[in-house]
Amino acid sequence: MIAKGQLINDRYEIEKLVGEGGMANVYLARDTILDRKVAVKVLRGDLAGDEKFVRRFQREALSASSLSHPNIVEIYDVGEDEGNFYIVMEYIEGKTLKQLIKKRGVLSLPEAIDIMLQLLDALASAHDSYIIHRDIKPQNIMIKESGLVKITDFGIAMALNSAQLTQTNSVMGSVHYLPPEQASGKGSTIRSDIYSLGILMFEMLTGKVPFKGDSAVEIALKHMKEPLPNPKELNPVIPVSVENIILKATAKNPKNRYKDVREMKDDIKTCLDEERENEEKIEFKYPETDFSDTRSVVKKEEKKVEKVEEPVVKQITEEDTIEKGNKKKTIIIASIIGVCLLAFILVIIVIPKLSSEKEVKVPDVYGMEISKAEAMLKKNGFKIDSKKKASDEVDEDLVIETEPSKNRYVKKGTTIVIYYSSGAKKTEIEDYTGQNAYEVKARLELLGLNVTIEEKEVENSSEYKNKSQLIIDQSVKKGEKLSSGENITLYIPKILSVYPDMVTDGWTLARATEFCEKYGLTIKVIPQVTEDKEEGIILAQKPKAGEEVFENDTFTVTVSKKPEPTTTKTTTTSTTDYTQNNEDNNVG
Repeated sequence: MIAKGQLINDRYEIEKLVGEGGMANVYLARDTILDRKVAVKVLRGDLAGDEKFVRRFQREALSASSLSHPNIVEIYDVGEDEGNFYIVMEYIEGKTLKQLIKKRGVLSLPEAIDIMLQLLDALASAHDSYIIHRDIKPQNIMIKESGLVKITDFGIAMALNSAQLTQTNSVMGSVHYLPPEQASGKGSTIRSDIYSLGILMFEMLTGKVPFKGDSAVEIALKHMKEPLPNPKELNPVIPVSVENIILKATAKNPKNRYKDVREMKDDIKTCLDEERENEEKIEFKYPETDFSDTRSVVKKEEKKVEKVEEPVVKQITEEDTIEKGNKKKTIIIASIIGVCLLAFILVIIVIPKLSSEKEVKVPDVYGMEISKAEAMLKKNGFKIDSKKKASDEVDEDLVIETEPSKNRYVKKGTTIVIYYSSGAKKTEIEDYTGQNAYEVKARLELLGLNVTIEEKEVENSSEYKNKSQLIIDQSVKKGEKLSSGENITLYIPKILSVYPDMVTDGWTLARATEFCEKYGLTIKVIPQVTEDKEEGIILAQKPKAGEEVFENDTFTVTVSKKPEPTTTKTTTTSTTDYTQNNEDNNVG
């Protein structure tokens, strides 16, 4: 365990432990050179002794450090210091997706879709750089107050093997999202990350993971063998289009999954469109592969010796000879019928078709003015039917497409439907005040609008306690229409901070100092000798708890001090403020 105040690589000063996991511990630290907060992930001691693991850890961390994307936690440094192998990363103030799901139970459709789109963007960037995460789970996804999603742990992600799966509880957080091919030891591909994303989407919309068990091995076997529970039965609000996305992403046969994350993103972007309301449930093109080969996660069972039965010898009788003759007659009759049927097809279907009028190719009229396109098609002997269709890419009154499509061969006289542009699709803005800003943001972004959320001062911030995400105003008024790519700003209340009750809650001087640094306050310390308190405990404060915090104010605290003589002053700081259970912080 790393101690408070310890310097890693003579640069990163450890402040406190913020998370413990199966493979690493995470500390909040200060970069003494750049004077900024960072997260330092230190490999657990038992794993640091595994040379093979350490080499892979360093190689993948260095590879991941090349990634630069707004939805991926940035890696600043990788190294080793006195036997401690570490990764220095961007420090994110927020909560994990796992914590959000535990708090909320089930996320709304717009929220889940917004999170998925951000994750898919991040993984598209990683996959383009030939980096597979291999450990997508809600514990590895941070969500900031602004709604920005950040994926972490690219540097420590690694494929699970049989030895890990048999470690008690060490990978229980990861195995809930484990692809069947990875569980069976067949390696990872970009479609493995897609499977984990599908499980993640299932959990966001149902509030639970699909497979549970008493051990990692049991859960892994369920991923390989058992069908995914029906998400729509667990949450009837889920439309079939969204259910199909989850089922396709979590197909046991990788061939039935999306070919890449961009294809999945395109599907998610349209899943709430009106034309997909009556979508039929998905049917897979390829058979769902049998992943029952569990040799990589369980010990082989001894082969059972099957009893070989003696062949049965049957004596041929006169009745058998008659039956054989009857079968021969049946074959001859069937052949005659087949020849007659073939002749019928030739005379009635094939020959008339060969002698009929020659088919004509539908010309390409994309981007032409509707009048010119109609004239061209009529000249080629087609009938015309024209229909308008909104388009963000094709200007008004220009052709988008035809049905039948270009270059198809059809008979003269066929009716060709021309779809021409009515202009960019516009979204009519509603009155969003009183609604959750992040849910509205997700809905509008699905319609192609650029949405920003900003704080706006209010007269009495106490009225908005626990309502900090409610919309109080908007830059575009109700009834106005916006095209794809246009901007709208949603305003939420700027909540003034208040002083906590440091006396009742037993705050230390170190913690009070952090509070003052955060809000730009000047701290004034008055020591008070006391025998019944540890040194450095807050005994009194001014302003009092509940009063509003104003930047540049002076905050006065009375702090316990041991009676003289004293040789060493110590400051006790709690390091358990942010420690969470193993499942919520199964880091890596």
